[in-house]
Amino acid sequence: MKILLDAFGGDNAPEQVIKGAVDYVSKGGKAEVCLVGMVDVIKAIIEKNGYSDKSLSFMNATEIITCEESPTDAFRKKPDSTITVGMSALKTGEYEAFVSAGSTGAVLTAAIFKAGRLAGVKRPAMGTVMPTISGNPTMFMDCGANADCKPEYLVQFAIMGDAYMKKVYGIKVPKIGLLCNGTEEEKGSQFTHAVYQALKQVDGINFVGNVEGRDILTGEYDVIVTDGFSGNVAVKSIEGAANAIMATLKRNIMASLKAKIGFLFMKKAFKKTVKEMDYNNRGGAVFLGVNGVVVKAHGSSKSTAITAALFQAEEAIKNDVKAEIATRLSDEKLKQIKYE
Repeated sequence: MKILLDAFGGDNAPEQVIKGAVDYVSKGGKAEVCLVGMVDVIKAIIEKNGYSDKSLSFMNATEIITCEESPTDAFRKKPDSTITVGMSALKTGEYEAFVSAGSTGAVLTAAIFKAGRLAGVKRPAMGTVMPTISGNPTMFMDCGANADCKPEYLVQFAIMGDAYMKKVYGIKVPKIGLLCNGTEEEKGSQFTHAVYQALKQVDGINFVGNVEGRDILTGEYDVIVTDGFSGNVAVKSIEGAANAIMATLKRNIMASLKAKIGFLFMKKAFKKTVKEMDYNNRGGAVFLGVNGVVVKAHGSSKSTAITAALFQAEEAIKNDVKAEIATRLSDEKLKQIKYE
């Protein structure tokens, strides 16, 4: 296995990204990691910190696309960027995955125009696996790649999410839900009505109906599908709410002596909760439907998150998620679905 890693993507690059790669190898990672970026800078950091470069290789790229730039403009103007060079290498087939904490827009643009879409895929989608109350993982698709969608896109999102949860998490019959403003079949917009009726016609998935926003983190659903606009708003709202709750708890604990004493007894439970909710321990979002495994780590990822993203990519490669999606979407029965 060979994984490409954008060494200069993210707020804490390149130091934390390189450390994440080194830690991945030291923790038993099975893939060779190829660091993409200015090789002289990368090697200097490795030497300065006394890191072992075992199972690491290097690919030179002299430009960096920042989050402040227009993704499409930067993609055209910076052909030697770490993202463009990495995605071009992914297309050759020599490497199976690309991991980056850089510009989301640039990663998605390069994935489509350089790595390319799998046959039959109308729109690739970003899926993020979130922790839940029950402890069971829930994949949320799409969480930001496609703001404007057609019903047939969401049908493919459901199939891709189903394939990922089966192959990577070993869930035999994933429960698929559609994000809506009510659980009843008649709830929602004309768009969600059309998606609902289409999903009922898909063979091979366990579509269980609508999901309300308050039930996203219950763990009752294995895959929740929606358009990228609603999905991105939902995921960021959850992140913001979690941060607000933790900040409020901290403020109230520090406000009185009794609360501080009580916290001492609850310290282990708080630490466990923070660890379960911390994105640094979960890796990143996977971009499904492209010709290769693409993992987009959070922009503020530190070494722990990079290491987790590399293990996430390794699992997707090992379980051949790409082939599973390609097989599922080539089913001729999908062409018979009626969209109203």
